Amino acid sequence: MAGRITSLKLYNGHEMPVIGLGTWKSEPNAVKKAVVDAVNAGYRHIDCAFAYENEHEVGAALEDLFATGTVKREDLFITSKLWNTFHSKEKVPQAIDQTLKSLKLSYLDLYLIHWPVGFEEGGELFPKHSNGKSRLSDVDFVETWKAMEQLVEEGKTKSIGVSNFNSEQIQRIMSVADVKPAVNQVECHPYLTQKDLLAFTKKLDIVLTAYSPLGSPDRAWATKDDPVLLDDPTINAIAKKHGKSPAQVAIRYQTQRGIVVIPKSVTKSRIVENVKVFDFTLTSEEMTAIDGLNRNYRALPVPWMSESKYYPFSIPF
Repeated sequence: MAGRITSLKLYNGHEMPVIGLGTWKSEPNAVKKAVVDAVNAGYRHIDCAFAYENEHEVGAALEDLFATGTVKREDLFITSKLWNTFHSKEKVPQAIDQTLKSLKLSYLDLYLIHWPVGFEEGGELFPKHSNGKSRLSDVDFVETWKAMEQLVEEGKTKSIGVSNFNSEQIQRIMSVADVKPAVNQVECHPYLTQKDLLAFTKKLDIVLTAYSPLGSPDRAWATKDDPVLLDDPTINAIAKKHGKSPAQVAIRYQTQRGIVVIPKSVTKSRIVENVKVFDFTLTSEEMTAIDGLNRNYRALPVPWMSESKYYPFSIPF
């Protein structure tokens, strides 16, 4: 591996590796091998979620890695997320217990509220009305946050944070928090640079994590008219200049901005390639050129959540 993966220090002193393996949309029965391949390639950060329905596979991989002595638990940074059907204060501890059981762990390094929007509890993962809109709960995410704080106190997670929250929603959390959010995980790539949200979270000492840093090219709902980030001529020209792939340029762009990146792959060669980004540096001119690609394009606008008063994408950031 070219260069060791560096870490960012969270406000509470815990260190978070700046590149992790994403597991969203990973094919069933491919995740266990991907996690093992990633750890063998030098990854020490795995990003999981209850809603990805593959935490048991991650857990099987972790069990093998610990049993063989490849790594110890304390060598790894494991993130998971509270799903939308567990927002009430009674459901939060049940949710993390389920995740810990699947992952075969006694604690997480980071637990995030996956979305500010709560869904109807007690049934399907994606409860929907016949018109395709989500069946919502009226639980306020502030209630959810207070229950998350209890998990830190109980030692079930070292840090807590949020995902897909906008600036106003983060400010609401900050106004009531006894334990403040360490991270906000959001879609972020050169077509959605999140410049304003990044500046906002940096002021609060909250780390931004970028999901879909390559523009989510494998999403099932992509149309032929959607922009394809990895085909972008600016990205490709910069990649050619450095002898790197467009994906490596997109990842390096984020790490140089102080953003944690979690590219998803189950392909060993790509898993290895995605961390070989610390042996080159983008110039300030190249960073500016990539900044200029922003078009506020969301690969994941989640219109089915839009009727919730907690829908996060109705303000600029």
